[in-house]
Amino acid sequence: MWKALASSWHGVADKALTLGAIAFLVTVVLVVILIALAPRLGLVDRPDKRKVHAAPTPAIGGLAIALSSLPLAMIAFPTDRPLLALVAASVLLLSEGVIDDLYDLRWKYRLCAHAAAALVLIYYGGVKVDYIGLAFGVWDYHQLGSFAMPFTVLATTGLINALNMIDGVDGLAGSLTLATLAMLGCAGLYAGNPEVATLAIMMMGAVAGFLVFNLRNPWNPAARTFLGNAGSEFLGLVIAWSCFRLTQNHYHPVAPVLAPFLFSVPVIDCLVLMVRRMAARRSPFSADRNHLHHLLADAGFSITGLIAVIVATSLAIGLLASIALINHLAEPIFIAAFAVLLAGYFALTANRERAVRLFGILARLTGQRRAWELARQHQAYQAGAAQPAE
Repeated sequence: MWKALASSWHGVADKALTLGAIAFLVTVVLVVILIALAPRLGLVDRPDKRKVHAAPTPAIGGLAIALSSLPLAMIAFPTDRPLLALVAASVLLLSEGVIDDLYDLRWKYRLCAHAAAALVLIYYGGVKVDYIGLAFGVWDYHQLGSFAMPFTVLATTGLINALNMIDGVDGLAGSLTLATLAMLGCAGLYAGNPEVATLAIMMMGAVAGFLVFNLRNPWNPAARTFLGNAGSEFLGLVIAWSCFRLTQNHYHPVAPVLAPFLFSVPVIDCLVLMVRRMAARRSPFSADRNHLHHLLADAGFSITGLIAVIVATSLAIGLLASIALINHLAEPIFIAAFAVLLAGYFALTANRERAVRLFGILARLTGQRRAWELARQHQAYQAGAAQPAE
């Protein structure tokens, strides 16, 4: 496995690293410029009852990533129909996302835009899910035929909304995207697919440039910018396009069953919450505090700690699935394994208080709970000191 990756890396290293470095630098510059322009453009995310950040924050990170990566892709890659379809669909989603960031569109309109972007990929770019390999082990080759279009639309809108829904903590969506792009890049290298590998590495540079301003650190105690809905939807579309180009390529075949494992945590979290909300006769897109990052935060994890846990879990699942695929594990087992993960998380979080207690044990074992308790005590002390003496 590692020899194959190293061999493929030599063929794309210079171009991929150059594009990644350029994307990083351009994104950093664009973020600085757009942060200054955000108040004039109205692209500022203001705190309310649904949002926990303390101060109005520019929501321009996704625009910066797109404005740096899309022109680079047009210059660096052959301008074939699949790439042009990605650019066109991205412009559509970015336009809808900016309008949503400005005016808070209803979820039905957002879904229509997501579906329209998927249709652009399908009918203009020819980028779709035509087959699902040997996933169910009944026939030799599962062609979707007339189901290819609805399946691709469903998969695309699912990935877009999974990333959008998990974008609730500084640095989380960007870090998960970075991890997924890294796995897609490795899979592209291993399969000898330079297009997917190079694009993934270039996008990693752009996302890393955004994370400089979005991840918390000693010099950056709170995010200076957010992705915005435009950004999370754009990155979700890029991940979907990359998965389709990776797994639906007969020249560089990668079994389609691998795709959901490369983005497993957001997908599972999204599916479980949507089922629960619909069972409670609520909109599947209604807001609550039952996402995985909320449970971990309530269990005592810091923002940095919960990001580390979620990203590490995502990488571990993706790596294990990749190793299993390389070792020719039967494809139906992947479907069963994903169903087990989905059912296990559903059962684990069926009782919120129990889930928080269990995650609290992990927080204590990693030292996160103690740090959380000390921070709470310090906040309480400061609040008490701020009260006027009687």
